[in-house]
Formats: sequence, structure tokens, C-alpha cells
Amino acid sequence: MTWKSIGIFDSGVGGLTVLREIMQVLPQEDTLYFGDTARVPYGSKSPETVTRYAGEIASFLIKRDIKLLVVACNTASAVALPTLKRTLSIPVVGVIEPGARRAAQVTRSGRIGVIGTSGTIRSSAYTRAIKRLNPDAEVLTRACPLFVPLAEEGWTDNQVARLTAETYLQELKDAAVDTLVLGCTHYPLLKTMIAEVMGPDVTLVDSAEETALTVAAILADKKLLRPPSEKGNHSYYVSDIPAGFVRVGNRFLGGKLGDVFQVSLDEEGVIV
Repeated sequence: MTWKSIGIFDSGVGGLTVLREIMQVLPQEDTLYFGDTARVPYGSKSPETVTRYAGEIASFLIKRDIKLLVVACNTASAVALPTLKRTLSIPVVGVIEPGARRAAQVTRSGRIGVIGTSGTIRSSAYTRAIKRLNPDAEVLTRACPLFVPLAEEGWTDNQVARLTAETYLQELKDAAVDTLVLGCTHYPLLKTMIAEVMGPDVTLVDSAEETALTVAAILADKKLLRPPSEKGNHSYYVSDIPAGFVRVGNRFLGGKLGDVFQVSLDEEGVIV
């Protein structure tokens, strides 16, 4: 029997934290990862443009016979998910809903903080998702744009990172949130630092972890899981030269990044 792969895409390298969690939860599964490095970042693009990009990448991955698509990008999850779910015949999982669901479950006081890129925070996607699950929740948000370059540079545990985290997170600490959603796929690399700054009484919700658990549950429900005795293979595609992706990607995956192939997408998501 031929087992299909899980398709995962992001605007760049951040979604590798989601892939890392999927590899841990489902080590038997094959994955195809696409990083749209030629068009990163998505946060500054219009919703229409991001939705078009997402459709092109989904088409590319579906031609490679995937069984489930993970939108491992908060911006694309915020704006393109409804269109993808409507147009694709396979399950589509974003990173916002799983994180929001977990935050609504674990909060004790109902005061939930969300940190993310400027684009994600501006979209209010997490706030809406949490409020749908818990209308009484009080959601406080903070954009933390400098966390992305710190994560990519590997500056996750030095004085610069600590001062940046303390500055960004102070108002959420003052507001006494008891739960904090890491609403950007880069932020798990800074999780230890963020936890230290927020203190032991604040529960951190890692959207990457929750997304991986959601993927596992959907595949189990649809009887699409590979046997646990199998060992997964992982393929990587990017839309710009791979060098930068490989350098940062190895940091995200602990040096386990395999061969990375550069491809070009035309309007139909076909290699040209």
C-alpha cells in the first residue's frame, strides 16, 4: 500500500517548528514542506494576495498526492483558511484554531494573552477564535516583531533577547494574564525565555504543539495514519535559493534538515 504524505507550508522557515512537532507526534509519517521564501513575509501583503499564494502552494502539494494540508503560517491561517477548506477535498488544518482551543481550555481566570507578528495581531484572528470558544474571555494582544529575527539569528538566550522579551511582555504581566498564546511559529524557539519572563503562574500555549496534536487526531479519525512501525521521510521545497533556508532551518530542526529543492510556481502552482 502506498501511504500519502502530510503537506505543510509557510511563508518561510517558521513553519518548521510545526513540522518538528508533527515529526515528534507522528514519527512514522512522510511530510512535504514548502517555504515560500521568494515572497516572505506574508504579513505585509493583502488578504487577496496571501489567499492566491496559499492556493498556488496547495495546488503544488496536492499534485504530490498529500492526504492533509497544514497551513503552518499564522497570516495565511487568518485569511486563506476558509477558501482552502472550501476548495480542497482533503482536510486542512491551520495554526490558529488549535492554539485558541487550548488557551480556552487551560485558562483559569479567562484573561488570555496573545503574542504574534504585527500582521497576526492586526487580524484579530486569535481573539475571534478564542471568543467563539469562550465568549467571556478577556483577550489581550501584543505584537512582538523583533522575536522573529532573534529566533532566526539564534539569539534565544542572551541579554538582547531577555531585554526585548521583558519590554514586550511587561504590559501582559501587568494585566495578570494566566495564559499566553505563542501566536507565531518562530516563538517556540524563545519559549524558555518567555516562560522565565512571564513567571511560573502563566501557562504558555504553543500553537505548533497543538496543531500537531490536531493533525494526529484527524488522521486517526479518518484512518489515514501510517503504521507506527514505519519511519517517515521528509522533503523540503522553497521558492528562492535554499542557502538561507538551510542555515536557519537547521537551527529550527536541530540540524536534521535534509535536501532542500528550489521550485518556481506559476499561476496554477505548477513547477516551471
